[in-house]
Amino acid sequence: MQSVRQEQQFISTAMSAPLLSFEHEQDLALRWRDEGDERALHELVSAYMRLVVSVAGRFRAYGLPRADLVQEGCVGLMQAAARFEPERGVRFSTYSTWWIRSSMQEYVLRNWSIVRSGTSAAQKALFFNLRRLRAQIDGAGAVNLTEEARDQISEKLKVSTREVVAMANRLSAKDQSLNAPAGEEGSDEWGDFLVDDRPSPEEVTVTVRDNATRGVWLKEALSDLSDREQLIVRERKLNDEKVTLEELGVQLGVTKERVRQIEHKALQKLSDGVLRRARDAADAGRGGDQLITLSDEMAA
Repeated sequence: MQSVRQEQQFISTAMSAPLLSFEHEQDLALRWRDEGDERALHELVSAYMRLVVSVAGRFRAYGLPRADLVQEGCVGLMQAAARFEPERGVRFSTYSTWWIRSSMQEYVLRNWSIVRSGTSAAQKALFFNLRRLRAQIDGAGAVNLTEEARDQISEKLKVSTREVVAMANRLSAKDQSLNAPAGEEGSDEWGDFLVDDRPSPEEVTVTVRDNATRGVWLKEALSDLSDREQLIVRERKLNDEKVTLEELGVQLGVTKERVRQIEHKALQKLSDGVLRRARDAADAGRGGDQLITLSDEMAA
């Protein structure tokens, strides 16, 4: 109740501030810019608080507190005062309106929904003009966006029809807490029905353990190969940059066909070695039956 009275008092004070003549406005702006006269700034800004209140009324359809909108508008008004160039001969009200409206639009976009509704200039224009254009085309009482309205809005605002439909759907729905009751009876909440597609802690632990075990088996199986076989397997299958058969042939002093034959035989020995260790682990009850052979992966 106290805040409502304070808001009403602020609005009353803002609307009762005296209007400025063009000459006096220019004088105040020059004194502030050139001399840093804070009293001139206070008088200039106070005279246009009514403009902030007026612009805030245009955003009442978004359901945000008017006091917060006015506060954001005051920020825009101060930004306008800092950038105003009186020698251009433009009224301060004309110049500051853009800054006030821009500050309020940013506030609406940040707070209207937890989902960011406009990130580009075109998206912002769509967000703030969709309701108005839709009412002009389909009438104020229209419930659903007609195809004609969608196409006209798309053409007027230079966005795709898909973006128009997506924004219309977004504006027609409100954020809902996941802690809200899912029904009139019972203690279930909407968040209880969300599916978590991530692996369970048990699955993560098993995967990490299995990968570590495979790594050990692969290292042991590699040690069973000859030095030449280990070189070919590492260069062809285990390094990020694979060496060609021809390059290995030159390095080993054999033909590339011979390198291919050695590679095939080494991979088979490697696969057999890993499988043998998996069977031994299964026989010993260490979960080897749950591990997958590496032969297909290495042959790929």
